[in-house]
Amino acid sequence: MITRVNHIAIAVPNLELASATYRKLGVTVSEPQELAEHGVRVSFMEFENLKLELVEAFGDGSPIQRFMEKNPGGGMHHVCFDVEDLGAAVSDLRESGIRVLGSGEPKIGAHGNPVVFAYPSDLFGVLTEFEQVSTTESPPH
Repeated sequence: MITRVNHIAIAVPNLELASATYRKLGVTVSEPQELAEHGVRVSFMEFENLKLELVEAFGDGSPIQRFMEKNPGGGMHHVCFDVEDLGAAVSDLRESGIRVLGSGEPKIGAHGNPVVFAYPSDLFGVLTEFEQVSTTESPPH
C-alpha cells in the first residue's frame, strides 16, 4: 500500500519567518501556497531524500490552530506517505481498524493530488496523511 515517505510536516507560527530561517541555513524553500480547503498555508523544502513541509494555520477553523495552541512554538505535525490507489488505501486502513478523518472522501492536497488523513490515535500518536501519486510520475526528489 505505502510506496514511500512523501513529506514530514512541521507546524510553524509564522510561515515567512520559518522560511527565512531555513533559507539562512542554505535550504531552498518554495513560495507559500494557500490551501483554503485545508485551512493552511504551506511551503516546501525539497531534499534529495524527502520533502519537509512548513505549515501555518490559515483562516477561521484551521485544524492547525488547535495544534498551535498546544505548541505555540510549532512542532512536528504529520507524516505523509505516497500510495498508488487512495481508494484501496482507505479500504485497507478501515479493514485494519484505522479510522480516516472526516467522511473519508479525499481532498486535493498541495501537490494537486488526492489526500486523506488518519486519526493519530490509530497510528501511534502520529497524524498520518496518505497521498495518491501516479506510478508514471517520477519522484519529486
